[in-house]
Amino acid sequence: MNTPVPTRPIWRKSSYSGGHEGDCVEVADLNGRIGIRDSKNLTAGHLTLTREAFTTLLTHLTSRP
Repeated sequence: MNTPVPTRPIWRKSSYSGGHEGDCVEVADLNGRIGIRDSKNLTAGHLTLTREAFTTLLTHLTSRP
């Protein structure tokens, strides 16, 4: 029986991150969920959201002035 080999997530900087201010948020597809982490503190772990919750978060954040 073949056991699937887990792949490492591919993290990318969010287009909503600050330019050169150091406020960098990275996101990754985690097997159908979305991971969010602080690129300056990789050892702190990450937040995992469903795709629906991630969409709700982005909608909320983009609706703020």
